[in-house]
Amino acid sequence: MNKLDHVVGEEKSVDRLYHFIDGARSEGKNERYGYVYNPSTGEETAVCPYATAEEVDVAVEAAEQAFKRWKSTPVAKRVEILFEFKSLLVKATEELAVMIGQENGKTITDAKGEISRAIEAVDFAMNAPHLLKGEHSSDVGGDINAFSIKQPLGVVTCIAPFNFPVMVPVAMSTMALACGNSVILKPSERVPNSALFISELWKKAGLPAGVWSVVNGDKEAVDALITHPNVMAVSFVGSTKVAEAIYEKASRHHKRVAAFGGGKNHMIIMPDADIDFAVTSFIGAAYGAASQRCMALSVAMPVGEKTAKVFVEKLKRRVEELKVGSYDDEEADFGPVITQQAKDQVLKSIEGSLREGAKLCVDGRDPDVGRTTNGYYLGATLLDRVTPDMEIYREEVFGPARIVVHVNSLDEAINLVNEHEYGNGVTIFTQSGPAARKFTEEIEVGMVGVNVPIPIPVGYHNFGGWKRSKFGESHMFGPDTVRFFTKIKTVSERWPESKGNNDVAFDFPSNRN
Repeated sequence: MNKLDHVVGEEKSVDRLYHFIDGARSEGKNERYGYVYNPSTGEETAVCPYATAEEVDVAVEAAEQAFKRWKSTPVAKRVEILFEFKSLLVKATEELAVMIGQENGKTITDAKGEISRAIEAVDFAMNAPHLLKGEHSSDVGGDINAFSIKQPLGVVTCIAPFNFPVMVPVAMSTMALACGNSVILKPSERVPNSALFISELWKKAGLPAGVWSVVNGDKEAVDALITHPNVMAVSFVGSTKVAEAIYEKASRHHKRVAAFGGGKNHMIIMPDADIDFAVTSFIGAAYGAASQRCMALSVAMPVGEKTAKVFVEKLKRRVEELKVGSYDDEEADFGPVITQQAKDQVLKSIEGSLREGAKLCVDGRDPDVGRTTNGYYLGATLLDRVTPDMEIYREEVFGPARIVVHVNSLDEAINLVNEHEYGNGVTIFTQSGPAARKFTEEIEVGMVGVNVPIPIPVGYHNFGGWKRSKFGESHMFGPDTVRFFTKIKTVSERWPESKGNNDVAFDFPSNRN
């Protein structure tokens, strides 16, 4: 958006937002702004400044200066600040959950679940004193000791998505901070309030000015960050198309990059599975958060027509009972999608699948939300008899339209999953140990579940997909975050007791005495 396309005056009760740079609020100096909307009502709630490259330069300079001091802060002191931040985050859960609901649309209970996973990431980052320990070898040869040191990179940037306004930014950044880096967060322009709220918590927790910054904006701000010569690493979560573009561009500018994209997550239902349990599991994992999760189940894949018949019949009845509503509707199972554009894209996918021959089991395209509203609501839609050649199977659908694909065997299911371009998450429901073992060994997907509907690892295990669901070698969560946000320095040292001889050695060093 080039400029405000209308003046926000007294007639409109909307907030003017800001950046958070060098420990303080920074008003936008650009004429480019974006509007923030409440997805439950369609109303404008805030106007957000979009940063220029010059403003990014200011944030990076402040982060560089702060890094010089922060990297020398004892790790135990850093952890004390993380502990205080966690305490503040826990106390702010109710307030922050409402904020998430208002700007993202997810229900309050779902928002609280997101915050709990963010807290889990902070818990893991508190292990930094142990995780940052190096290795030591005594007398590797010639009275030489060798040891390694893990040191921070410098200024790093985290570019976060709209669907997890708190969990993803916190998961991305806390270990980076614990390792001694300065962090510049670029939140989604759809959900900037949560990031600014988190900034205030970091300030209250005692994080030094400049160590944490928030720069709002769109592609202009992103490009300035990922090409800046003094930004050392880029962590991104978003769509696959953007993840790939950021990975390629940032890599060309010699950044360390971990870019997490989308997924098309399958659930295989074996003939011996507990069908009722499988149906219940699929419902929550497929339609929670209006299906706006990269780990949401997209595809139910029952094995055999008998299994498919029973599964679809039971699933159809349960899907018809789902209720979409406002973020603060306690009876709602999920809320609206993020924007009208997102809603239109989901509708386009549904209608395209029907033209291609899919069977409409449950139609959620025109839900009754019980009141007049301009919110971006879509009810739960279920499509059966989808085939792998249909666009709705090939592409990620970021909204509550889920599909059923029939297969005849476990081998067929595994082959279809492995042939798909995405490899984020997959799960199998079965009571057979051999089937589960075959599945977990042969499937080419990064996160795998067995009778677990959303196989997101706990915070102390690595998170990340395969194939076009992730670009770069690192993971989010888990010990791999330490490797991503640090560099290894290996030291060889000798302390001779005497001057020794003066013979010159021209042979290549070895472990001989």
